[in-house]
Amino acid sequence: MAATAAAALRFVPPNPTPKKTVHSFSKPNLVSSSCFPLPLPPCKCSFTAPLSTTTYQFSDAASEMELRLHIGGMGIISTKDISVNADDTSLDITLLRSGSPITLIQTNPLFDRIKPSETIWYIDDDQLVVSFKKHDPDLKWPDIMESWESLAAGSSQLLKGTSIYLVGHSTEINQRVAQELATGLGYTPLSTQELLESYSNQTVDSWLLAEGSDSVAEGEAAVLESMSSHVRTVVATLGGRQGAAGRSDKWRHLYAGFTVWLSQTEASDEDSAKEEAHRNVKDGITAYTNSDVVVKLQGWDPAYAKSVAQGCLRALKQLILSDKKLPGKKGLYIRLGCRGDWPNIKPPGWDPSSEGGETLGT
Repeated sequence: MAATAAAALRFVPPNPTPKKTVHSFSKPNLVSSSCFPLPLPPCKCSFTAPLSTTTYQFSDAASEMELRLHIGGMGIISTKDISVNADDTSLDITLLRSGSPITLIQTNPLFDRIKPSETIWYIDDDQLVVSFKKHDPDLKWPDIMESWESLAAGSSQLLKGTSIYLVGHSTEINQRVAQELATGLGYTPLSTQELLESYSNQTVDSWLLAEGSDSVAEGEAAVLESMSSHVRTVVATLGGRQGAAGRSDKWRHLYAGFTVWLSQTEASDEDSAKEEAHRNVKDGITAYTNSDVVVKLQGWDPAYAKSVAQGCLRALKQLILSDKKLPGKKGLYIRLGCRGDWPNIKPPGWDPSSEGGETLGT
């Protein structure tokens, strides 16, 4: 299955801990290229204030943005006391003091890319004013930094109501991350396990023992079909072979939304995890490689579900910004009946059940 976006890689560290790392990136386009961009540096967002009264204000007016940093009481006399360094994705503002400089604000990455050569700054009374121009004038920035809050707010304009489906080997991970994503986005969280158990009046484990994994997968596929036209939902699917997402022939209705593969890894570092993900997608051994994006997790702890959710939003943002027509294309796929022809949608009248998938006459 061809990917929906060009290859892109990003490293997403979770809450500071040596035991948990999250890697997220858009699915590589194996048709057009076998080469991938160089990995980006570790991503961190921070705001360091030397005084508790230091605050900042951020505003976004189309192509131009403004950051106002309150510097009153710091003894700043002229622009020579301040250093402002900006590149495409980061900003560093430092107070130059004899002895050791003081970092006023350091953010890497910014919410999106800016034009560093067009960045200007000046002192206005007790405020440091930094004016930016962004690469994408159509993208509204909720904040200067890329954080959980800004990603959650900014993703709504990108997703345009398109639902999200979480797939992977662990039902628990899918459910916990779905809850965090739904809360952040203002979406409705849904669990196919809960819906199946409510419908059948038995647990999925009981159903599995009584009728086998094929029956459970068929049941979940029916649930996914019933939800395929829903908008603004985050759907946690069943993990493992009994789940529909684990079977390539059950993906017709999963393509109705953006699919995120939450993949656990034993890789010890970022590069190994990325190589593993590329290998997974290239080999296509598991149906999960049909997903739009992949998020790699080293270990799992429910306490870090929000960190994983943040990795999901970062990966989805990267995917959609690479092709802003994707949400509309998902909508078209739904309107044409979720025929399984993603991402190369066939004309109306195409019949997937006919030999060769011929277009029916009208």
